[in-house]
Amino acid sequence: MLKSLSISNYALIDQLHMQPSKGLSMITGETGAGKSIMLGAVGLLLGNRSDTKVLLHEDKKCVVEGVFEIGEYGLQGFFEQEELDYEETCIIRREISPGGKSRSFVNDTPVLLDSLKILGAKLMDVHSQHDTLQLGEGSYQLALVDAFAQTKVELETYRKTFNAFRKAKTHYEELKKKALELQKEADFNQFQLDELSALSLVMGEQADLESTQEVLENAEEIKLKINEMLALFQEEQFGVIQGMGQILHGMLGLERLAHKFSELRERFQSVLIEVKDLVDTLTDEESKVEIDFEKLDKIRDRLSRIYQLQKKHGANSVEELMKIESDLADKVFEFQNLDERLSIAEKALKETQETMIQAGEVLTKKRKSCFGPFEKELQVLLSGLGMENARIQLEHKTVMPSSSGLDEVELLFSANKGSTPQALKKVASGGEFSRLLFAIKFLMADKMALPTLIFDEIDTGISGEVALQMVRMMKEIATRHQVICITHLPQVAAKGDLHYFVYKDNSSDKTVSKIRLLAPEDRISELAKMIAGANPSASAVESARELLLN
Repeated sequence: MLKSLSISNYALIDQLHMQPSKGLSMITGETGAGKSIMLGAVGLLLGNRSDTKVLLHEDKKCVVEGVFEIGEYGLQGFFEQEELDYEETCIIRREISPGGKSRSFVNDTPVLLDSLKILGAKLMDVHSQHDTLQLGEGSYQLALVDAFAQTKVELETYRKTFNAFRKAKTHYEELKKKALELQKEADFNQFQLDELSALSLVMGEQADLESTQEVLENAEEIKLKINEMLALFQEEQFGVIQGMGQILHGMLGLERLAHKFSELRERFQSVLIEVKDLVDTLTDEESKVEIDFEKLDKIRDRLSRIYQLQKKHGANSVEELMKIESDLADKVFEFQNLDERLSIAEKALKETQETMIQAGEVLTKKRKSCFGPFEKELQVLLSGLGMENARIQLEHKTVMPSSSGLDEVELLFSANKGSTPQALKKVASGGEFSRLLFAIKFLMADKMALPTLIFDEIDTGISGEVALQMVRMMKEIATRHQVICITHLPQVAAKGDLHYFVYKDNSSDKTVSKIRLLAPEDRISELAKMIAGANPSASAVESARELLLN
């Protein structure tokens, strides 16, 4: 329930504050005074988009704030899901800055516009001229049927099966697409895999092969160079080892003469040991060097094949080729096993489709079961609103599965006796549409469990006894819901628990819209003006009194 509404710097509204009744509140005023502008501001609280064009003063921000009592509406789950603090008094605020930035808050916590729309839809239902267009849409009519038939459980069950079917269908179609792609590449992938597999590549082998090739290609010169060095080291009279041995002998003599030379002797002895080890290593390496042209040819051939495949696949190493080989093996394996996977996916698709159709048929049955009661109750309400010959008919058509089920419904309407019911957009006038829409709102108010309903001139095109019946129905709704009605009819305005008057104030530089709560005597005066114009007669004033009393 809306406890209070505050609007600042919105369109023609500089500052506005109202506290509607828990029951039925009426809003009246001159044409263009700003009654419907208020609805635009309320729309901001419900998540509607806006821009800086709504600013009355372009250098100030617009703020719209609504205080709601929500303790009875079971919204704790929504607040938990949105990670918002839950309080039974909920404050929704919308701000639009001069720069055009829009911000939304619930209990002073910033929220996304989509979240605000979800919350707003649970708190208020606003009738506007847009609703008359919406009433002609199949999705809106189907939603009415669902609300009347109370199909929440069946619809949720169906949607789970529909989502499972859609997921299975997507998976199957992706597999089919992949199968076509792999089919085109299958032979080529197998050829490339065989080509790589034939090499039996080994991690790190390229570096070993290139090193061995380098030695084999220069084997004769390597052996010659090593032998020349060994000769210099090992020559009996003038070799390096012989000379170093003599130096070591001298070092030992120095050490015996003075202990300080022991460190030098140790250092030189270490060098001699290292040189002898070097000689041994060179001797060993010389023995390993082969002059083997057949082996060299084999290595050259293998490296050539590796280089060719690296160039072909854009690889820089054997390891990269092995990764490509692994990927190709996966693709070949996937293709070889794709028929089985397709079969499994197709079976799952058929099973989920059957389950979805079964759930859809249960939903359809429950929807259809309400057609008769819906048509009958709506015709009774329309009769009370002066449309005794009105006929309502719900037409059903089975359609392809969608998230809303297997059904398409259309509300057919006829206002005149003997006329065949037809689609709303073909047959309903403005006044008929208003009465039909009001009857639907009356019928659905409890079933859709909306705390607050706002009617914007829903009494357009009606008068007299029909208007009185409409306001009696409003008062009945108001015993269970909060109702706010913008009206131009005095007999409707007189029945409100509270009466607000919207007017233009031209006292400052800019014309602004204001609102005030009318006291009993002010209500009489306003109703008299609605009856007879700006200067009402005594009889008009008396008629206004009677409207308030009856």
